[in-house]
Amino acid sequence: MFTQYKYWKPYVSPFDPCKPIRIKSYATPPQLYINFQPVGLAQFHSPYEALRHGTLWPQLFSPYPAPQKGGKKNG
Repeated sequence: MFTQYKYWKPYVSPFDPCKPIRIKSYATPPQLYINFQPVGLAQFHSPYEALRHGTLWPQLFSPYPAPQKGGKKNG
């Protein structure tokens, strides 16, 4: 299943003085998965909505940061 968030488990050294982070994540933008811009791609209904989301097209919107990290979700 497609997801914009990728996760991995880094190596945790037994000699690391800091508390280990067991699972790390990063986000990939949706435009990486679109090879070309289709004709007639849907747009937001108002300029206000587009500015609030930071893009003209809803399919290219990504809610940064990851919801699992407790960040605010736009929209």
